[in-house]
Amino acid sequence: MTVLVERVRALALALPEATERVSHGTAAWFIGRAPQFASFDDHHHGADHVAVWLAAPPGRQADLVAQDPARFFAPPYVGGRGWLGVRLDADTDWDEVADLMADAWQTVARPAQRRRADPS
Repeated sequence: MTVLVERVRALALALPEATERVSHGTAAWFIGRAPQFASFDDHHHGADHVAVWLAAPPGRQADLVAQDPARFFAPPYVGGRGWLGVRLDADTDWDEVADLMADAWQTVARPAQRRRADPS
């Protein structure tokens, strides 16, 4: 688990203004103080997986869960708001997780946060 959370942490903290703090007993990542864009899931409530929960643009969760339900799922609590669960294991495509993490950041970033991240 430590290796997985470290990999997720590195991806999250590489994004502009990303911060980490414990939220609901687990590592979570925010843009500044808010909003949250990712959360680590280490067998949450006895689940059989380690995963990362990510904010997702409209429709992304449904598309990915339909394409590959063994890897993607609607997480509890936030799945109803379109968040995406991504199972992490030995076959994890970390480039894909990085892309999904960047999309999560973009999904929740406020306009001022986006401008600071890309002032062009």
